[in-house]
Amino acid sequence: MTDSIFEFGQKIPEYEIRVLNERAVRASAGILFFLAIVCFMNAWLTGNFQPTRVFVVSFLIEFTVRIFVNPRFAPVMILGQWAVRKQQPEWSGAPQKRFAWGIGFVLAATMLYLVVLNNVIGPINLIVCSMCLTLLFFETAFGICIGCKIYNLFNKEQAKLCPGGVCEFPPAQGSGVSMPQIVILAVFLGAVGFIAQWIYSTGPQRSDPNPQTSIAAPAAPIDPAEVERCKVPDFAKAIGHDEKWKLHNNCK
Repeated sequence: MTDSIFEFGQKIPEYEIRVLNERAVRASAGILFFLAIVCFMNAWLTGNFQPTRVFVVSFLIEFTVRIFVNPRFAPVMILGQWAVRKQQPEWSGAPQKRFAWGIGFVLAATMLYLVVLNNVIGPINLIVCSMCLTLLFFETAFGICIGCKIYNLFNKEQAKLCPGGVCEFPPAQGSGVSMPQIVILAVFLGAVGFIAQWIYSTGPQRSDPNPQTSIAAPAAPIDPAEVERCKVPDFAKAIGHDEKWKLHNNCK
């Protein structure tokens, strides 16, 4: 095992390729997913994109260190390694992880350009952010590296040492979902839908806490420039995003 500063993955005699501790990788993905979803929901619900901008810069720094320096020195990877320090390492191939993290780096750089440098607000941000969240969620929740699967499409030498041994071994017979399990899942989802409908129909209805405000408040002078700025674009109308667009752009 070497101690070089600039390297990607560890060299362990038992394996022919460099490897990473999959437990630490998943732990760090979970940390990033938690922070990302908090920032995303804050922007979505309140229209405050400042935490998202901070996260994007931090995310880009994290993946820059992972790819171009050494994963061992990436801040969130350090936290992930510490979190699983008492668990037995599960080694996975480093080459496919580097490719997968390269996808994360490109997405982070795109968000930096759009959200941090140019304050762009629109569907492209939602798409890029959703892609990041999806990749992180599958990594931490299921141990499925989507970027690693894409790696196999562009490389003759297929990925080795995949998490859970999926590269080397086919799934065991009967390890999927059986028909009784599908029925149970369908009944459960139907029951949840019925309960949700009952709760929404019988719960207290939301009302304007101060219905007289609009009557009592004096009318503010109309600024033509502000009216033009707050004109909802066609793409937002097309996806039923009118009110959210106004919220995100601080328009009334």
